Amino acid sequence: MSKQINAIKGMNDILPPESARWEWLEEVVRRVMAAHAYRNIRTPIMEHTQLFTRGLGEVTDVVEKEMYSFQDRADQHGHAEHLSLRPESTAGVVRAVAEHNLLYDGGKRLYYIGPMFRRERPQRGRYRQFHQVGAEALGFGGPEVDAELILLAVALWRELGIQNWRLELNSLGQPDERREHRAALIAYFEAHADQLDEDARRRLHSNPLRILDTKNPAMQALVEGAPKLIDHLGEKSRAHFTAVQAILAANGVEWRINPRLVRGLDYYNLTVFEFITESLGAQGTICGGGRYDYLIEQIGGKPAPAVGWALGVERVLELLREEGVQVPEPAPDAYAFITGADAVAPAMRCLQALRAQGVAVQMHAAPGAGDAGMGSMKSQFKRADASGARYALIFGADELAAGEVTVKALRDGGGAQVRQPLADPAAWAGSLKSPADSKH
Repeated sequence: MSKQINAIKGMNDILPPESARWEWLEEVVRRVMAAHAYRNIRTPIMEHTQLFTRGLGEVTDVVEKEMYSFQDRADQHGHAEHLSLRPESTAGVVRAVAEHNLLYDGGKRLYYIGPMFRRERPQRGRYRQFHQVGAEALGFGGPEVDAELILLAVALWRELGIQNWRLELNSLGQPDERREHRAALIAYFEAHADQLDEDARRRLHSNPLRILDTKNPAMQALVEGAPKLIDHLGEKSRAHFTAVQAILAANGVEWRINPRLVRGLDYYNLTVFEFITESLGAQGTICGGGRYDYLIEQIGGKPAPAVGWALGVERVLELLREEGVQVPEPAPDAYAFITGADAVAPAMRCLQALRAQGVAVQMHAAPGAGDAGMGSMKSQFKRADASGARYALIFGADELAAGEVTVKALRDGGGAQVRQPLADPAAWAGSLKSPADSKH
């Protein structure tokens, strides 16, 4: 017997019934996105490595340590491309927008759902293949769109039933303001070089802002005393940040300013934000984003402002579990009992007609062949009950002889039953639909 091949560590199968929770979440996302007029975009999971080194920053943890990058097979001319599985989706969206000139007739509001890849140590809610939902508004420079994106996330939490979250805000200003702050940071950390860990010393001159994001407990006091970017903001940057806060306040959204919030990627400017929960331990960020006005130009497109966010699907699903949010479980409207081989053909003809009318029907099928393989009525009833179906459809010999099917209620406590004509399923299909289905 051959050795069993298992999934790669940190790349998980999503199986029923768990997959139903994913589908429900995605359905809610699509509904909320549609309400805010965001349109779906789907980009490849693999891009040229240069897109991420140029867009995300060469000295970010993602690019330095976590990307799945490789050299493709050489073509007939000996040319081999350097490719990477996407570690995030914003760079790919921006690449697509620039490549296809999507902003030629004005700004675009887009969203995506899909897998991302980072080679890191798998832990709760953090995997090597993980999934994100993201929203990107490109071609809009005003603070109202920053606020719109934040309010979009708040609307999503409300629709999902998530209550345990807080919003943190910061402004990273503009490049010249960051350069001024950068110089102040370098001077500060150089004066305290003996307290820097190896990672901080390496980044001191290449990307000192990243030091503020350190998770090293021994450096927390040092970082707390570091010069704050917000103190280096000019009038325009301050006005932009104030306007975002005013809109949030007008909509009853609470937040706190976190001057250490810098996000993990280099492309951000002005507003950055994170939604954080206390329910998931150390991995508390469930959604984060901000403005990235220079990224489109950075990867070779025409200059255009943009802002967006991404949330981790696995983390949000974990949070739903922690908060006890009940996700509806899918169940068929009816379960079809097949009592013998002679019943199969007329039963399936009836089931297809019911499905065409929007009725969800699960047909009994057994691993064995012939009449004996169908199993006893008792075993079929057990399977019907487990399916969650509200009705049983019984195609017995007596029913078939009369050109009928018995419809038996499984959830009303009394097991009420009625005969219906096999010849006209459309006439009684509506009686099998769930109340939720009948609304559509």
